[in-house]
Amino acid sequence: MQSVISVVSNSTTRAWAIAIALGFLIGACTTLGAEDVSDSAKLTMGVGTPVPAAGETPSVGTGSRDAADDPEIWVDPADPTRGVIIGTDKQAGLYVYGLDGRQMQYVPGGKPNNVDLRGGFPGPKGPVVLVAASDRGRAGAALYRLDPATLKLAFWGVVKLDLVEPYGLCLAKRGETFVMVVNSTDGQVRQYAVTTGPRGRPAIKEERRFALATQPEGCVADEAAGRLYIGEEGRGVWRYDLGTGPAQGELIAEAPSDMLKPDVEGLALLREGATTWLIASSQGDSAFAVWRVDGAQPEYRGRFSVMAGGGADNVTGTDGVAALGGRVGAFPEGLVVMQDDVEETGAGAGGPRALQNFKLVDWREVKKALGL
Repeated sequence: MQSVISVVSNSTTRAWAIAIALGFLIGACTTLGAEDVSDSAKLTMGVGTPVPAAGETPSVGTGSRDAADDPEIWVDPADPTRGVIIGTDKQAGLYVYGLDGRQMQYVPGGKPNNVDLRGGFPGPKGPVVLVAASDRGRAGAALYRLDPATLKLAFWGVVKLDLVEPYGLCLAKRGETFVMVVNSTDGQVRQYAVTTGPRGRPAIKEERRFALATQPEGCVADEAAGRLYIGEEGRGVWRYDLGTGPAQGELIAEAPSDMLKPDVEGLALLREGATTWLIASSQGDSAFAVWRVDGAQPEYRGRFSVMAGGGADNVTGTDGVAALGGRVGAFPEGLVVMQDDVEETGAGAGGPRALQNFKLVDWREVKKALGL
């Protein structure tokens, strides 16, 4: 396939910040669009087995709009007490939080919807963490580099994509190749190899393309098993290989069903030694479905919902979800982070939408609740 190289330089960051500020002023005089208002059911409580929250992040800063969407987690392989949670404000930019949920950094720009990351990417001064976000505002994928030493996130550039609306995104490593999968609201899916191109800018090369019948979003890759999972919002969870040949999908969990109530939103994988768990957001009833997926066929193990705890309110209308096994900061066996559609403790009165944030959950609580 032909390589595609299209980049927005670092120097545009201040311009994006100004544009965002102007957008807030203009937005006060305009009608909210479909992406400004949540389409969740506004449930007051999830229906899965109760699991307490362990903490939360501050609300994202886009005021009363539907904004928080998808998180991801990174920890230092040499020191798991060091790490970050990166979350999207799909109206304005990326937030970087500590593993305790406190805000560390904000990188404005674009309209990033889903975010993912992979460590060990070649940087100008050594390996960095590659961070990528589907970006509806800039009609492509926004790429960033996280410095493992300083935990600072820096905008790298944007690669333009031939998709109607870049929506879901996930990253993977296949050998030495960094792979990016992006899907669109019209069902199209693209898979690319990501490299550093001329003048140190990001470059991509298409590896394959395929499509789902209706709108997908959630996406996560299992490099160890060579598998790719994609959520079709109104249909369920699909499994593909992570290769470069024709994509043959298998529907491993249908929606609507006892496992999933549309919309099917975020997908995440959590590894514990030889065991791999798949977690899917069931937005329609504010729950999370869990499967064991390291075998030939997925093994469904139940559903959980996040209740108030750790100074945080309960999770409803959930969207994106991330998970990481092993020690993650103060969480000895793993951490799960998910978007909360209504942040009750930070919601302002009189606005068209409550504020949104990300909740933190101790993986031990999920295992205890579901008997994993």
